[in-house]
Amino acid sequence: MTDHSDPAAAVGELLTARGETLAVAESLTGGLVGSRVTDVPGASAYFDRGYVTYAYDAKRELLGVSRETLDEHGAVAGPTAREMAARARDHADTTWGLSTTGVAGPGGGTDEKPVGLVFVGVAYAAPWETGDSFSRSVRAVLDGDRDAIKAASAERALAALARTIREIRSDTAGVDDGSQPM
Repeated sequence: MTDHSDPAAAVGELLTARGETLAVAESLTGGLVGSRVTDVPGASAYFDRGYVTYAYDAKRELLGVSRETLDEHGAVAGPTAREMAARARDHADTTWGLSTTGVAGPGGGTDEKPVGLVFVGVAYAAPWETGDSFSRSVRAVLDGDRDAIKAASAERALAALARTIREIRSDTAGVDDGSQPM
């Protein structure tokens, strides 16, 4: 049994037990989430790929995040995180997509989007024709320097994914469109 205080290990155990797969799309974490996932022995059984999409153009070109979403909400926003997670999931044809976007600092923050503001997106691909697929996001404001914010963002993302996987039974999702808190 894996130590569930380590979210990467918990994700690995859950995905392995369910025979499911994961792709990640990262902005502020710059590959740290994928690195944490692959720190777990056996990750090749469930980890498909990671996209590091730091710039707007990378989010559009590699993931297909819409220009409209980026224009209306910016890179650091719930709708962007949801779209990043869903597009990573769909482009990689995995069961799960996980994304991070935010302001790591030390500069770049505003009153509306301060340093430490992070959005995590989680997307699930339910069996076809069930109507149970979804994508959702959660918002957090984290303290610390750039490294601490990046590390905490990666841990929060993995913990959110583990919680969401536990919510989904293997035979039916039964989850709404993502307006639930994570």
